[in-house]
Amino acid sequence: VAMETVSLEHQIQSVQRHIAFLKKEQMELLHGLHLEILRLQKHCSELTHDLEMKELEARQQEALDRELEEKCRAMEAQLQEKEKDNLELRKELRHKETLVAALRCSLRTKERHFLEELKRRSHRVTILDTELQKQTEAAAYLS
Repeated sequence: VAMETVSLEHQIQSVQRHIAFLKKEQMELLHGLHLEILRLQKHCSELTHDLEMKELEARQQEALDRELEEKCRAMEAQLQEKEKDNLELRKELRHKETLVAALRCSLRTKERHFLEELKRRSHRVTILDTELQKQTEAAAYLS
């Protein structure tokens, strides 16, 4: 019986050592798991923050894109208006160029008529001057 008691005590001590070892292992495992949970929570927080920042940047970029699109549409509308004004000015310029051409043609015609009339009058003056000279000479002869 004494042997059995010693053997039983050894077994009890061995079981107690195993239990102590398992408790120690379990504590280390729980501590490691707790550290891993903390690390994962921190990583999750960082990822959440990164995601929030990216969403904020995306919203800001969308707002900027909308603003740029609105400015672009406004500039396109201004461009169309300027092109319309330009077209009107070109039409007006062509009309005025036509008027200028007509006025030049009219001026050339009047200038031609004026020069012809000037030539006729100059010729008439020459004839009258010659006649006057003859009459002056005749009057001088008669006097």
